[in-house]
Amino acid sequence: MSDQPRIVDTSRERPAWSTSGFFMLGLFVLLLAVFAWRLVSFVGEGGNPTDAQVIAFLGSIVLLPISLVLIAKGFYMIQPNQAAALTLFGSYRGTDRATGLRWVWPWMGKTRISVRANNVVSEKLKVNDLRGNPIEIAANVVWRVADTAQALYDVDDYKTFVFVQIESAVRSIGARYPYDDIEHNEVTLRGHHDQINAELRTELNARLSIAGLSVDECGLTHLAYAPEIAGAMLRRQQAEAVIGARRKLVEGAVSMVEMALTQLSERNVVQLDDERRAAMVSNLLVVLCGERDTQPVVNTGSLYT
Repeated sequence: MSDQPRIVDTSRERPAWSTSGFFMLGLFVLLLAVFAWRLVSFVGEGGNPTDAQVIAFLGSIVLLPISLVLIAKGFYMIQPNQAAALTLFGSYRGTDRATGLRWVWPWMGKTRISVRANNVVSEKLKVNDLRGNPIEIAANVVWRVADTAQALYDVDDYKTFVFVQIESAVRSIGARYPYDDIEHNEVTLRGHHDQINAELRTELNARLSIAGLSVDECGLTHLAYAPEIAGAMLRRQQAEAVIGARRKLVEGAVSMVEMALTQLSERNVVQLDDERRAAMVSNLLVVLCGERDTQPVVNTGSLYT
């Protein structure tokens, strides 16, 4: 038994032979007129027709209807952004993308397929993100058939295939990144829409290529924490936002205090020892970092009393 992987044959779209249906429509009308004329002329002759006339009439009323049926069976119509896959006794013979009234041999099978853009909005899926937090995620995908042969003959139902692969790709992307990062050090689902959407499109194209489908555009339409942790995560986000704001406030206050002490020293406005310098730093930080307005205390004595 061979250990080599089994190679699956894939179909590839190729042009099919067909012709404009208007010429054959003219031929159909002409044969129909000949058939009607033969009936009228035979009936109008009356009397006793000869054997040759009877044979000719019988031949015409047998062959002409058969010809009309065969010609009529070869007609089909293709609208804009549609195609027709042609088969001969189950064998794929090509795809006709020419629009309008078309005609092909009547024994050829014809399967029409749309190559227009399709829009799909996936259902809200519950996924655990990179940190294990349950989130709800959904995506909008614009896709179309790129290879009609693959779409019809390489998968059982290409529309069902699209829905399944969209769900799989969305779940994969949702589990690959964290929902949010307050430190902004990671790629997140909420903060990097363009990168996430581009990666989702790349993954979908890779998944759908086996069915001859391509994705024109995609993006996340819904992204939220699952209801059971939404309240806790909201409080965590609020706490992280407060911590971040405090950090920025302290960094700015320290910078302002440092600048004030440096300029006082460089301009010789006042000379402070370590104890008074520490007191000034403390007072300035209270003023700059406090949430309430401060009330100054005026010292009317000396610097040290």
